[in-house]
Amino acid sequence: MKEFHTEAINHPIFKLIGEASDELGVDAYVIGGFVRDYFLKRNIPKDIDVVAIGSGIELAKKVASKLKGKPEISVFKNFGTAMIKHKELELEFVGARKESYNRDSRKPIVEDGTLEDDQNRRDFTINAMALSLNSGDFGKLLDPFDGLTDLDKQIIRTPLEPGITYSDDPLRMMRAIRFATQLNFTIELKSLQAITENKDRIKIVSKERIVDELHKILLSSKPSVGLKLMHQTGLLPLILPELTALQGIEEKEGQRHKDNFWHTLEVVDNIAENTDNLWLRWAALLHDIGKAPTKKFHKKNGWTFHAHEFVGAKMVYRLFKRLRMPLNEKMKFVQKMVLMSSRPIILSEDHVTDSAVRRLVFDAGDFVEDLMTLCEADITTKNPRKQRKYKNNFKIVRQKIVEVEERDHVRNFQPPVSGEQIMTTFNLKPSKEIGIIKDAIKEAILEGEIPNEYEAAYNFMLEKGRKMNLKVHSE
Repeated sequence: MKEFHTEAINHPIFKLIGEASDELGVDAYVIGGFVRDYFLKRNIPKDIDVVAIGSGIELAKKVASKLKGKPEISVFKNFGTAMIKHKELELEFVGARKESYNRDSRKPIVEDGTLEDDQNRRDFTINAMALSLNSGDFGKLLDPFDGLTDLDKQIIRTPLEPGITYSDDPLRMMRAIRFATQLNFTIELKSLQAITENKDRIKIVSKERIVDELHKILLSSKPSVGLKLMHQTGLLPLILPELTALQGIEEKEGQRHKDNFWHTLEVVDNIAENTDNLWLRWAALLHDIGKAPTKKFHKKNGWTFHAHEFVGAKMVYRLFKRLRMPLNEKMKFVQKMVLMSSRPIILSEDHVTDSAVRRLVFDAGDFVEDLMTLCEADITTKNPRKQRKYKNNFKIVRQKIVEVEERDHVRNFQPPVSGEQIMTTFNLKPSKEIGIIKDAIKEAILEGEIPNEYEAAYNFMLEKGRKMNLKVHSE
Protein backbone atom coordinates (compact mmCIF):
# COMPACT_ATOMS: atom_id res chain seq x y z
CA MET A 1 0.00 0.00 0.00
CA LYS A 2 1.43 3.37 -1.02
CA GLU A 3 1.54 6.02 1.69
CA PHE A 4 1.89 9.78 1.23
CA HIS A 5 1.54 12.73 3.56
CA THR A 6 -0.49 15.72 2.48
CA GLU A 7 -1.56 19.09 3.82
CA ALA A 8 -5.00 18.58 2.20
CA ILE A 9 -6.93 18.59 5.43
CA ASN A 10 -6.22 21.90 7.06
CA HIS A 11 -9.88 22.67 7.82
CA PRO A 12 -10.31 22.77 11.64
CA ILE A 13 -13.13 20.21 11.46
CA PHE A 14 -10.63 17.49 10.59
CA LYS A 15 -8.46 18.22 13.64
CA LEU A 16 -11.59 18.02 15.78
CA ILE A 17 -12.62 14.67 14.24
CA GLY A 18 -9.06 13.46 14.85
CA GLU A 19 -9.23 14.44 18.53
CA ALA A 20 -12.59 12.66 18.92
CA SER A 21 -11.28 9.48 17.26
CA ASP A 22 -8.13 9.53 19.45
CA GLU A 23 -10.27 9.83 22.57
CA LEU A 24 -12.41 6.88 21.47
CA GLY A 25 -9.34 4.88 20.48
CA VAL A 26 -10.53 4.32 16.89
CA ASP A 27 -8.83 5.02 13.59
CA ALA A 28 -10.68 7.54 11.40
CA TYR A 29 -10.19 8.60 7.79
CA VAL A 30 -11.72 11.06 5.34
CA ILE A 31 -12.40 9.13 2.13
CA GLY A 32 -14.03 9.42 -1.28
CA GLY A 33 -15.08 12.57 -3.12
CA PHE A 34 -13.41 15.06 -0.77
CA VAL A 35 -10.00 13.45 -1.27
CA ARG A 36 -10.47 13.06 -5.03
CA ASP A 37 -11.55 16.65 -5.57
CA TYR A 38 -8.77 18.03 -3.40
CA PHE A 39 -6.13 16.40 -5.61
CA LEU A 40 -8.00 17.51 -8.74
CA LYS A 41 -7.97 21.09 -7.39
CA ARG A 42 -11.73 21.23 -7.95
CA ASN A 43 -14.17 23.00 -5.65
CA ILE A 44 -13.99 20.93 -2.48
CA PRO A 45 -17.39 19.28 -1.84
CA LYS A 46 -19.36 20.32 1.23
CA ASP A 47 -20.39 16.72 1.91
CA ILE A 48 -17.56 14.80 3.56
CA ASP A 49 -17.40 11.05 4.17
CA VAL A 50 -15.59 9.86 7.29
CA VAL A 51 -14.94 6.15 7.85
CA ALA A 52 -14.13 4.80 11.31
CA ILE A 53 -12.55 1.45 12.07
CA GLY A 54 -15.27 0.80 14.62
CA SER A 55 -18.57 2.56 15.20
CA GLY A 56 -19.20 5.50 12.90
CA ILE A 57 -22.26 6.43 14.97
CA GLU A 58 -20.26 6.66 18.22
CA LEU A 59 -17.62 8.78 16.49
CA ALA A 60 -20.32 11.10 15.12
CA LYS A 61 -21.80 11.54 18.61
CA LYS A 62 -18.39 12.33 20.03
CA VAL A 63 -17.72 14.90 17.28
CA ALA A 64 -21.15 16.51 17.77
CA SER A 65 -20.47 16.91 21.51
CA LYS A 66 -17.26 18.82 20.71
CA LEU A 67 -18.78 21.21 18.17
CA LYS A 68 -19.99 24.64 19.28
CA GLY A 69 -23.74 25.02 19.27
CA LYS A 70 -24.22 21.25 19.64
CA PRO A 71 -25.44 20.57 16.07
CA GLU A 72 -28.23 18.12 15.39
CA ILE A 73 -27.10 14.58 14.60
CA SER A 74 -29.15 12.21 12.41
CA VAL A 75 -28.56 8.53 13.18
CA PHE A 76 -29.44 5.72 10.75
CA LYS A 77 -28.92 2.57 12.81
CA ASN A 78 -30.00 0.20 10.03
CA PHE A 79 -27.15 1.49 7.87
CA GLY A 80 -24.67 2.08 10.68
CA THR A 81 -24.30 5.71 9.64
CA ALA A 82 -24.79 9.13 11.20
CA MET A 83 -24.88 12.62 9.71
CA ILE A 84 -23.99 15.99 11.18
CA LYS A 85 -24.85 19.28 9.50
CA HIS A 86 -22.38 21.89 10.72
CA LYS A 87 -22.39 25.35 9.13
CA GLU A 88 -21.86 24.73 5.39
CA LEU A 89 -20.67 21.13 5.86
CA GLU A 90 -22.48 17.79 5.80
CA LEU A 91 -20.42 15.15 7.61
CA GLU A 92 -21.38 11.50 7.17
CA PHE A 93 -19.82 8.95 9.49
CA VAL A 94 -19.80 5.21 8.83
CA GLY A 95 -17.98 2.24 10.27
CA ALA A 96 -15.55 0.46 7.92
CA ARG A 97 -17.35 -2.41 6.30
CA LYS A 98 -17.06 -5.41 4.10
CA GLU A 99 -19.75 -6.07 1.48
CA SER A 100 -21.04 -9.06 -0.43
CA TYR A 101 -23.91 -9.15 -2.92
CA ASN A 102 -26.90 -11.27 -3.86
CA ARG A 103 -27.31 -11.46 -7.66
CA ASP A 104 -30.91 -10.20 -7.58
CA SER A 105 -30.19 -7.01 -5.66
CA ARG A 106 -27.69 -4.17 -5.59
CA LYS A 107 -28.22 -3.88 -1.81
CA PRO A 108 -25.13 -5.39 -0.17
CA ILE A 109 -24.89 -7.78 2.74
CA VAL A 110 -22.76 -5.77 5.16
CA GLU A 111 -20.41 -6.79 7.97
CA ASP A 112 -17.75 -4.94 9.95
CA GLY A 113 -14.41 -4.70 8.19
CA THR A 114 -11.00 -3.10 7.99
CA LEU A 115 -10.00 0.04 6.11
CA GLU A 116 -8.73 -2.24 3.34
CA ASP A 117 -12.14 -3.96 3.15
CA ASP A 118 -13.79 -0.54 2.94
CA GLN A 119 -11.49 0.63 0.16
CA ASN A 120 -12.04 -2.64 -1.74
CA ARG A 121 -15.80 -1.97 -1.84
CA ARG A 122 -15.38 1.51 -3.37
CA ASP A 123 -16.50 2.00 -6.95
CA PHE A 124 -13.35 3.53 -8.49
CA THR A 125 -9.70 3.88 -7.58
CA ILE A 126 -10.03 7.68 -7.55
CA ASN A 127 -12.75 7.35 -4.89
CA ALA A 128 -10.89 4.81 -2.72
CA MET A 129 -8.14 7.14 -1.47
CA ALA A 130 -8.22 7.89 2.29
CA LEU A 131 -6.52 10.47 4.49
CA SER A 132 -5.82 9.63 8.13
CA LEU A 133 -7.30 11.95 10.77
CA ASN A 134 -5.61 10.51 13.88
CA SER A 135 -2.94 12.66 15.54
CA GLY A 136 -0.21 10.02 15.13
CA ASP A 137 -0.28 10.10 11.32
CA PHE A 138 -2.61 13.02 10.56
CA GLY A 139 -2.81 13.74 6.82
CA LYS A 140 -1.27 10.46 5.66
CA LEU A 141 -2.68 9.33 2.31
CA LEU A 142 -3.52 5.64 1.96
CA ASP A 143 -3.86 4.83 -1.73
CA PRO A 144 -3.83 1.04 -2.20
CA PHE A 145 -5.05 1.09 -5.83
CA ASP A 146 -2.88 3.93 -7.10
CA GLY A 147 -5.82 6.30 -7.51
CA LEU A 148 -3.46 9.26 -7.54
CA THR A 149 -1.82 7.94 -10.73
CA ASP A 150 -5.27 7.38 -12.27
CA LEU A 151 -6.15 10.99 -11.43
CA ASP A 152 -2.98 12.10 -13.16
CA LYS A 153 -3.70 9.92 -16.21
CA GLN A 154 -7.40 10.91 -16.13
CA ILE A 155 -8.62 7.30 -16.02
CA ILE A 156 -11.76 5.76 -14.51
CA ARG A 157 -10.81 2.31 -13.19
CA THR A 158 -12.35 -0.05 -10.63
CA PRO A 159 -10.31 -1.21 -7.59
CA LEU A 160 -11.21 -4.86 -8.16
CA GLU A 161 -12.13 -6.86 -11.29
CA PRO A 162 -14.58 -4.59 -13.19
CA GLY A 163 -16.98 -7.38 -14.18
CA ILE A 164 -17.57 -8.18 -10.50
CA THR A 165 -17.73 -4.50 -9.51
CA TYR A 166 -20.44 -3.71 -12.08
CA SER A 167 -22.37 -6.92 -11.64
CA ASP A 168 -22.50 -6.46 -7.86
CA ASP A 169 -23.78 -2.89 -8.08
CA PRO A 170 -24.87 -2.03 -11.65
CA LEU A 171 -25.46 1.63 -10.75
CA ARG A 172 -21.66 1.91 -10.85
CA MET A 173 -21.88 1.63 -14.65
CA MET A 174 -23.83 4.89 -14.73
CA ARG A 175 -21.49 6.43 -12.16
CA ALA A 176 -18.44 5.51 -14.28
CA ILE A 177 -19.98 7.26 -17.27
CA ARG A 178 -21.06 10.22 -15.14
CA PHE A 179 -17.56 10.72 -13.69
CA ALA A 180 -16.02 10.37 -17.16
CA THR A 181 -18.40 13.11 -18.35
CA GLN A 182 -17.96 15.48 -15.41
CA LEU A 183 -14.17 15.11 -15.16
CA ASN A 184 -13.49 14.61 -18.88
CA PHE A 185 -11.74 11.32 -17.99
CA THR A 186 -11.44 8.12 -20.05
CA ILE A 187 -12.97 4.86 -18.84
CA GLU A 188 -10.31 2.15 -18.86
CA LEU A 189 -10.91 -0.22 -21.83
CA LYS A 190 -11.33 -3.33 -19.63
CA SER A 191 -13.84 -1.42 -17.53
CA LEU A 192 -15.71 -0.15 -20.61
CA GLN A 193 -15.99 -3.72 -21.93
CA ALA A 194 -17.30 -4.88 -18.54
CA ILE A 195 -20.04 -2.24 -18.68
CA THR A 196 -21.09 -3.51 -22.11
CA GLU A 197 -21.10 -7.12 -20.85
CA ASN A 198 -23.13 -6.23 -17.75
CA LYS A 199 -25.46 -3.63 -19.28
CA ASP A 200 -28.61 -5.74 -18.73
CA ARG A 201 -27.91 -5.71 -14.99
CA ILE A 202 -29.02 -2.06 -14.98
CA LYS A 203 -32.60 -3.41 -14.87
CA ILE A 204 -32.26 -4.21 -11.15
CA VAL A 205 -31.41 -0.57 -10.33
CA SER A 206 -34.23 1.74 -9.27
CA LYS A 207 -35.35 4.28 -11.86
CA GLU A 208 -34.81 7.10 -9.36
CA ARG A 209 -31.09 6.21 -8.99
CA ILE A 210 -30.61 6.01 -12.74
CA VAL A 211 -32.32 9.36 -13.28
CA ASP A 212 -30.14 10.95 -10.60
CA GLU A 213 -27.06 9.96 -12.63
CA LEU A 214 -28.74 11.09 -15.87
CA HIS A 215 -29.36 14.51 -14.31
CA LYS A 216 -25.68 14.83 -13.42
CA ILE A 217 -24.65 13.85 -16.95
CA LEU A 218 -27.07 16.39 -18.43
CA LEU A 219 -25.81 19.11 -16.07
CA SER A 220 -22.18 18.58 -17.11
CA SER A 221 -20.43 21.02 -19.43
CA LYS A 222 -20.58 18.57 -22.37
CA PRO A 223 -23.43 16.05 -21.85
CA SER A 224 -22.81 14.31 -25.19
CA VAL A 225 -19.69 12.66 -23.70
CA GLY A 226 -21.86 10.63 -21.31
CA LEU A 227 -24.67 10.06 -23.79
CA LYS A 228 -22.19 8.69 -26.34
CA LEU A 229 -20.70 6.35 -23.71
CA MET A 230 -24.19 5.14 -22.78
CA HIS A 231 -24.84 4.54 -26.47
CA GLN A 232 -21.49 2.79 -27.01
CA THR A 233 -22.01 0.41 -24.07
CA GLY A 234 -25.64 -0.38 -24.89
CA LEU A 235 -27.08 1.28 -21.79
CA LEU A 236 -28.88 4.05 -23.68
CA PRO A 237 -31.48 1.88 -25.47
CA LEU A 238 -32.30 0.23 -22.12
CA ILE A 239 -32.91 3.60 -20.45
CA LEU A 240 -33.92 6.01 -23.25
CA PRO A 241 -35.06 3.91 -26.24
CA GLU A 242 -36.91 6.95 -27.60
CA LEU A 243 -33.53 8.56 -28.19
CA THR A 244 -31.74 5.68 -29.88
CA ALA A 245 -34.78 5.18 -32.13
CA LEU A 246 -33.72 8.43 -33.82
CA GLN A 247 -30.43 6.98 -35.04
CA GLY A 248 -29.83 6.20 -38.68
CA ILE A 249 -30.21 7.79 -42.09
CA GLU A 250 -32.54 6.34 -44.69
CA GLU A 251 -32.31 7.06 -48.39
CA LYS A 252 -35.09 6.67 -50.93
CA GLU A 253 -35.02 7.82 -54.53
CA GLY A 254 -31.86 9.78 -53.80
CA GLN A 255 -33.40 11.69 -50.89
CA ARG A 256 -31.95 11.45 -47.39
CA HIS A 257 -32.67 12.98 -43.99
CA LYS A 258 -30.20 13.93 -41.27
CA ASP A 259 -29.39 11.54 -38.41
CA ASN A 260 -31.61 12.95 -35.68
CA PHE A 261 -29.81 11.07 -32.89
CA TRP A 262 -26.41 12.68 -33.46
CA HIS A 263 -28.12 15.99 -34.21
CA THR A 264 -29.82 15.78 -30.78
CA LEU A 265 -26.50 15.26 -29.00
CA GLU A 266 -25.17 18.41 -30.70
CA VAL A 267 -28.25 20.35 -29.62
CA VAL A 268 -27.78 19.26 -25.99
CA ASP A 269 -24.13 20.38 -26.04
CA ASN A 270 -25.15 23.68 -27.64
CA ILE A 271 -27.77 24.41 -25.00
CA ALA A 272 -25.36 23.41 -22.21
CA GLU A 273 -23.21 26.38 -23.24
CA ASN A 274 -26.08 28.79 -22.58
CA THR A 275 -28.15 27.51 -19.66
CA ASP A 276 -27.84 25.52 -16.42
CA ASN A 277 -31.59 24.88 -16.41
CA LEU A 278 -31.82 21.08 -16.06
CA TRP A 279 -35.34 20.88 -17.49
CA LEU A 280 -34.46 23.02 -20.51
CA ARG A 281 -31.58 20.60 -21.13
CA TRP A 282 -34.08 17.73 -20.90
CA ALA A 283 -36.22 19.57 -23.47
CA ALA A 284 -33.19 19.76 -25.79
CA LEU A 285 -32.59 16.02 -25.30
CA LEU A 286 -36.21 15.15 -26.11
CA HIS A 287 -37.13 17.87 -28.62
CA ASP A 288 -37.03 15.50 -31.63
CA ILE A 289 -38.20 12.19 -30.10
CA GLY A 290 -41.47 12.44 -32.05
CA LYS A 291 -39.56 12.17 -35.34
CA ALA A 292 -39.00 8.38 -35.16
CA PRO A 293 -42.72 7.45 -35.03
CA THR A 294 -43.77 10.15 -37.54
CA LYS A 295 -41.10 9.60 -40.22
CA LYS A 296 -42.62 9.04 -43.68
CA PHE A 297 -41.43 9.24 -47.26
CA HIS A 298 -43.52 10.91 -49.94
CA LYS A 299 -42.52 10.85 -53.61
CA LYS A 300 -43.35 14.51 -53.98
CA ASN A 301 -42.16 15.97 -50.65
CA GLY A 302 -39.42 13.54 -49.66
CA TRP A 303 -38.93 12.72 -45.96
CA THR A 304 -41.46 14.28 -43.59
CA PHE A 305 -42.03 14.28 -39.83
CA HIS A 306 -45.51 15.78 -39.69
CA ALA A 307 -46.78 16.65 -36.17
CA HIS A 308 -43.60 15.29 -34.59
CA GLU A 309 -43.72 18.06 -31.96
CA PHE A 310 -47.25 17.06 -30.90
CA VAL A 311 -46.37 13.35 -30.83
CA GLY A 312 -43.09 14.11 -29.01
CA ALA A 313 -44.87 16.12 -26.30
CA LYS A 314 -47.15 13.14 -25.59
CA MET A 315 -44.11 10.84 -25.50
CA VAL A 316 -42.53 13.08 -22.84
CA TYR A 317 -45.31 12.15 -20.41
CA ARG A 318 -44.86 8.42 -21.00
CA LEU A 319 -41.07 8.70 -20.68
CA PHE A 320 -41.27 10.67 -17.43
CA LYS A 321 -43.79 8.19 -16.02
CA ARG A 322 -41.63 5.17 -16.97
CA LEU A 323 -38.53 6.70 -15.37
CA ARG A 324 -40.54 7.79 -12.30
CA MET A 325 -39.65 11.41 -12.89
CA PRO A 326 -41.90 14.19 -11.54
CA LEU A 327 -45.25 14.41 -13.34
CA ASN A 328 -45.60 18.05 -12.35
CA GLU A 329 -44.85 21.52 -13.66
CA LYS A 330 -41.32 20.45 -14.63
CA MET A 331 -42.69 17.78 -16.95
CA LYS A 332 -45.27 20.22 -18.35
CA PHE A 333 -42.47 22.70 -19.05
CA VAL A 334 -40.53 20.04 -21.01
CA GLN A 335 -43.73 19.09 -22.88
CA LYS A 336 -44.39 22.74 -23.75
CA MET A 337 -40.84 23.25 -25.03
CA VAL A 338 -41.05 20.08 -27.18
CA LEU A 339 -44.49 21.04 -28.50
CA MET A 340 -43.38 24.55 -29.45
CA SER A 341 -39.82 23.70 -30.50
CA SER A 342 -40.42 24.44 -34.21
CA ARG A 343 -42.52 27.60 -33.83
CA PRO A 344 -39.70 30.18 -33.71
CA ILE A 345 -37.87 28.27 -36.47
CA ILE A 346 -40.88 28.64 -38.78
CA LEU A 347 -41.09 32.34 -37.85
CA SER A 348 -37.40 32.86 -38.59
CA GLU A 349 -37.78 31.37 -42.07
CA ASP A 350 -40.78 33.50 -43.07
CA HIS A 351 -41.54 37.19 -42.93
CA VAL A 352 -42.05 37.86 -39.22
CA THR A 353 -45.51 39.32 -38.74
CA ASP A 354 -46.61 41.02 -35.54
CA SER A 355 -49.59 38.68 -35.19
CA ALA A 356 -47.38 35.57 -35.45
CA VAL A 357 -45.04 36.94 -32.76
CA ARG A 358 -48.01 37.87 -30.55
CA ARG A 359 -49.26 34.28 -30.81
CA LEU A 360 -45.81 32.92 -30.00
CA VAL A 361 -45.52 35.10 -26.89
CA PHE A 362 -49.12 34.32 -25.89
CA ASP A 363 -48.57 30.54 -26.15
CA ALA A 364 -45.08 30.48 -24.60
CA GLY A 365 -45.88 32.90 -21.78
CA ASP A 366 -43.02 33.25 -19.29
CA PHE A 367 -41.05 30.58 -21.14
CA VAL A 368 -40.56 32.46 -24.42
CA GLU A 369 -36.90 33.17 -23.56
CA ASP A 370 -36.29 29.47 -22.82
CA LEU A 371 -37.96 28.55 -26.10
CA MET A 372 -35.71 30.90 -28.06
CA THR A 373 -32.62 29.47 -26.28
CA LEU A 374 -33.73 25.95 -27.30
CA CYS A 375 -34.30 26.96 -30.91
CA GLU A 376 -30.94 28.69 -31.19
CA ALA A 377 -29.29 25.52 -29.82
CA ASP A 378 -31.09 23.61 -32.58
CA ILE A 379 -28.88 25.25 -35.22
CA THR A 380 -26.35 22.50 -36.02
CA THR A 381 -25.64 23.20 -39.68
CA LYS A 382 -21.94 23.15 -40.59
CA ASN A 383 -22.51 25.60 -43.45
CA PRO A 384 -21.19 28.99 -42.17
CA ARG A 385 -23.46 31.00 -44.47
CA LYS A 386 -26.59 29.14 -43.34
CA GLN A 387 -25.53 29.37 -39.69
CA ARG A 388 -25.10 33.14 -39.92
CA LYS A 389 -28.44 33.47 -41.67
CA TYR A 390 -30.33 31.40 -39.06
CA LYS A 391 -28.72 33.19 -36.12
CA ASN A 392 -29.47 36.57 -37.65
CA ASN A 393 -33.09 35.55 -38.27
CA PHE A 394 -33.47 34.57 -34.62
CA LYS A 395 -32.09 37.97 -33.60
CA ILE A 396 -34.89 39.54 -35.66
CA VAL A 397 -37.48 37.31 -33.96
CA ARG A 398 -36.10 38.22 -30.51
CA GLN A 399 -36.24 41.92 -31.37
CA LYS A 400 -39.84 41.55 -32.58
CA ILE A 401 -40.77 39.76 -29.33
CA VAL A 402 -39.49 42.70 -27.29
CA GLU A 403 -41.30 45.26 -29.48
CA VAL A 404 -44.61 43.39 -29.53
CA GLU A 405 -44.53 42.65 -25.80
CA GLU A 406 -43.80 46.28 -24.91
CA ARG A 407 -46.70 47.44 -27.05
CA ASP A 408 -49.30 44.69 -26.67
CA HIS A 409 -48.59 42.96 -23.31
CA VAL A 410 -49.81 39.53 -24.39
CA ARG A 411 -47.45 37.49 -22.20
CA ASN A 412 -49.60 35.76 -19.54
CA PHE A 413 -52.58 37.34 -21.29
CA GLN A 414 -55.62 38.24 -19.20
CA PRO A 415 -58.62 39.43 -21.26
CA PRO A 416 -59.42 43.14 -20.70
CA VAL A 417 -63.10 42.18 -20.47
CA SER A 418 -64.00 39.35 -18.09
CA GLY A 419 -66.58 36.62 -18.54
CA GLU A 420 -68.58 38.09 -15.63
CA GLN A 421 -68.74 41.44 -17.42
CA ILE A 422 -69.98 39.80 -20.61
CA MET A 423 -72.69 38.01 -18.61
CA THR A 424 -73.76 41.27 -16.90
CA THR A 425 -73.69 43.32 -20.12
CA PHE A 426 -75.95 40.93 -22.04
CA ASN A 427 -77.85 39.50 -19.05
CA LEU A 428 -76.57 36.00 -19.82
CA LYS A 429 -76.34 32.88 -17.69
CA PRO A 430 -73.28 30.63 -18.10
CA SER A 431 -73.39 29.61 -21.76
CA LYS A 432 -71.30 29.01 -24.88
CA GLU A 433 -71.96 32.58 -26.05
CA ILE A 434 -69.65 33.91 -23.31
CA GLY A 435 -66.79 31.68 -24.51
CA ILE A 436 -67.40 32.72 -28.13
CA ILE A 437 -67.16 36.43 -27.24
CA LYS A 438 -64.05 35.94 -25.04
CA ASP A 439 -62.30 33.97 -27.81
CA ALA A 440 -63.27 36.62 -30.37
CA ILE A 441 -61.74 39.38 -28.19
CA LYS A 442 -58.55 37.33 -27.69
CA GLU A 443 -58.24 36.63 -31.44
CA ALA A 444 -58.82 40.29 -32.30
CA ILE A 445 -56.02 41.34 -29.95
CA LEU A 446 -53.61 38.65 -31.19
CA GLU A 447 -54.36 39.54 -34.83
CA GLY A 448 -53.81 43.21 -34.09
CA GLU A 449 -57.36 44.24 -34.99
CA ILE A 450 -57.72 46.00 -31.63
CA PRO A 451 -55.15 47.02 -28.97
CA ASN A 452 -54.92 45.07 -25.71
CA GLU A 453 -56.89 47.75 -23.83
CA TYR A 454 -60.17 47.80 -21.92
CA GLU A 455 -62.05 50.41 -23.96
CA ALA A 456 -61.23 48.84 -27.31
CA ALA A 457 -62.10 45.37 -26.02
CA TYR A 458 -65.37 46.62 -24.48
CA ASN A 459 -66.49 48.24 -27.76
CA PHE A 460 -65.47 45.08 -29.65
CA MET A 461 -67.58 43.03 -27.22
CA LEU A 462 -70.64 45.23 -27.86
CA GLU A 463 -70.20 44.89 -31.62
CA LYS A 464 -69.72 41.12 -31.41
CA GLY A 465 -72.80 40.82 -29.21
CA ARG A 466 -74.85 42.82 -31.69
CA LYS A 467 -73.81 40.45 -34.50
CA MET A 468 -74.89 37.53 -32.31
CA ASN A 469 -78.29 39.21 -31.75
CA LEU A 470 -77.62 39.74 -28.05
CA LYS A 471 -79.27 42.68 -26.36
CA VAL A 472 -77.46 44.96 -23.98
CA HIS A 473 -79.01 44.71 -20.55
CA SER A 474 -80.03 48.04 -19.05
CA GLU A 475 -80.39 48.35 -15.26
